[in-house]
Amino acid sequence: MSTQMIFQRYETKYMLTKEQKERILEAMSLHMALDEYGRTTIRNLYYDTGDYLLARRSIDKPEYKEKLRVRSYGPAGEKDKVFVELKKKYDSVVYKRRLTLTAENAREWLAGREDVQNESQIAREIAYFRDHYETLEPRVYLSYEREAWYDLDGSDFRITFDENILARRSRLSLAEEPGGEVLLKTGTTLMEVKCAGGYPLWLVQVLSREHIRKTSFSKYGMFYEKVIFPELWPAVVKSPALSRQPENKPVWTMSRRIAHSA
Repeated sequence: MSTQMIFQRYETKYMLTKEQKERILEAMSLHMALDEYGRTTIRNLYYDTGDYLLARRSIDKPEYKEKLRVRSYGPAGEKDKVFVELKKKYDSVVYKRRLTLTAENAREWLAGREDVQNESQIAREIAYFRDHYETLEPRVYLSYEREAWYDLDGSDFRITFDENILARRSRLSLAEEPGGEVLLKTGTTLMEVKCAGGYPLWLVQVLSREHIRKTSFSKYGMFYEKVIFPELWPAVVKSPALSRQPENKPVWTMSRRIAHSA
């Protein structure tokens, strides 16, 4: 199976219980298969500005948002292969460009200390993004265990299941083992459906039968809201106004208003 470097598709997320995941796996058994990686632990380094502008924009759910990360499918030493990924979302469509480099070259190139090994249009797009934001550095190590499935009919339809999502702000190297703040409770699975068009009938039927509804969930955004924001704005988090917010409003929705008015 060749490695895809350019993506344009819809990505829809669902939170599943253990039982719901089992029902979906049963329904997809005749239609899909695990990809070349199978179940693996994905490691990511998320790049952001000093004031976490990209994370804050992600939580705001704007019409357009973007992020930069470096990803590996196992521990990555200096000479091991990693993916540098520029991901954008506009009007619900996800556009992703990625580049294969060594971990060392990716780190040095994104820091502006070295030329890229693989010069290409994708490299120029990523370089423009890096230069535009100026203060980008790796800010968060985020990992999760993923099962990725592809459609047996040869289409670009894919489903992924993510569990054990962990994040931290220290030991920012893909050579390091996973660990950090737990972002998804035990027994819950984040499912993503990735496609260019509509869903197959078998999936529509199981989603309807199991009463599974789409949700909004950003791993990086969740870590910012749960850990980074309270560390940067402890006085805001402890504000009496925040404690009076409606139960159905995320902490970030109210706390950012208080911070901006401080």
